[in-house]
Order: sequence, then structure tokens, then C-alpha cells
Amino acid sequence: GGSQTIDLTLGNSVSGTVDTGTTTFVFSNPTAADECNIWSLILTNGGSQTVNFPSSVDWEGGTAPTLTASGVDILVFLTVDAGTIWHGQAFSLNSTSPS
Repeated sequence: GGSQTIDLTLGNSVSGTVDTGTTTFVFSNPTAADECNIWSLILTNGGSQTVNFPSSVDWEGGTAPTLTASGVDILVFLTVDAGTIWHGQAFSLNSTSPS
């Protein structure tokens, strides 16, 4: 819960579990405006609580995805303008192995 800062100088793959209250993500330190910055968020139980993303995220189709309450979602974010606009997309929702 609370505000969770994702520092993009630490890598391009971030994982976390949502387990208490509202979680608000903040993206910090993207690459310069003339570079492409793309990274993934592997989120467990994201739909079990309220998850907020920065208002600078433009989602595929204009709507944030419905996250899985008990399972793993993989989200991808891309910017080419140092984070002024992030393009967000659900890469895999409720990602599971075949049964």
C-alpha cells in the first residue's frame, strides 16, 4: 500500500505484490527525451486492492486493464519523451502455466 516509487535507473524489470490498501505507483528517472525507455512490471494480486498509476500513462484503448485479484499480471510501459507520456499495455493478464 501507499506510494511506491519505481526508480528506472535500477533496471527495466520490476516485480511486486499488492497486499494492503491502495497502492499508487510513481515512475522516476526515465532515460533522456531522445531515447526509448521500455520496462515491465510483474504484479502479483494487483486486482486485490486499488492500484493507481501516474496520470501520464496512456493505456491501450484508453482504459487501464482490470488486474487479477489472485495471480500474476505483466504490464509494459514505454516512453520516448522522458516520461511526459507513458504508453501502458497489458502484456499478459492472469499469466499462468498451461494445465
